[in-house]
Amino acid sequence: MNSDWRTKPTDRFVLKWIKLHLSSRITPHLLTWHQLRPWMLTLVSSLVGVLAGAVFALGWGFTAGCLAAFSQVLDGVDGQFARLTGQQSKAGALLDSVLDRYADGAMMIGLVIYLVRLPFPLPAGLLLAMGALAFIGSGCISYSTARAEALGIDLGAPTLASKGTRSSVMVLCACGSAIWSGLPMAALVYLTLHPNAVIIDRLIRSHRSAPTS
Repeated sequence: MNSDWRTKPTDRFVLKWIKLHLSSRITPHLLTWHQLRPWMLTLVSSLVGVLAGAVFALGWGFTAGCLAAFSQVLDGVDGQFARLTGQQSKAGALLDSVLDRYADGAMMIGLVIYLVRLPFPLPAGLLLAMGALAFIGSGCISYSTARAEALGIDLGAPTLASKGTRSSVMVLCACGSAIWSGLPMAALVYLTLHPNAVIIDRLIRSHRSAPTS
C-alpha cells in the first residue's frame, strides 16, 4: 500500500490529521469484508452523525460528542476504502458530500436545542438566530469553495473554517459539557462568527480580483 490511499488532495488541516492518524487505522481491517461497499460506510457515518445531533438535543452532550467523533473518523474510512478497493466514483463523492451536510446540520441543530433546553442564560430567540447564522455560514463555506472553483475565482489560502475544524470544535465542546454544561456555547459562538467572517472575506476578495462592470 502507498500513502495516497489515506487522504485526497482537497483534505486540509484537521480532517487530514484525522484521516492519517485515526481513519487509516480502521480501513485496512475492512478489506476482508468482501460484501462491503463504500456507500455503506458513508451511510453509517452519516447516520451516526445525525444520531449525535439527536442525542445532543436530548441533553446528553458528552455522548453526542463521542458519537460525532466516531462519525468523523468513519467519514474518512469510506473514501480510503473506496481508493484501496478501486471503487471510487463521482457519484460516491457526491453522496458523501451531501450526507455530510445532513450530519453537520443535525449536530448544529442539536447544539442549539441543547442550549435552549439547558437553559443557557441568553434569550432563546438570540440562540436560535445565532444557530441560523451558524447553519447558513457553515453551509456557504463548502458552497462558495465549489462555486469559486467552477468560476475560476482564487479564494486564496485554505481556510480554517472547513468541515473538519467545525466538527472538531463541536465535538470538543460537546464532550467538555461533562465538565461544564455551558461549554457548547463556545462552539455556537465560533460557528456563528468564523464561517460567516470567512464568507465575507471571500466575497470581498472575489470582488477585488474580478470587479464587476
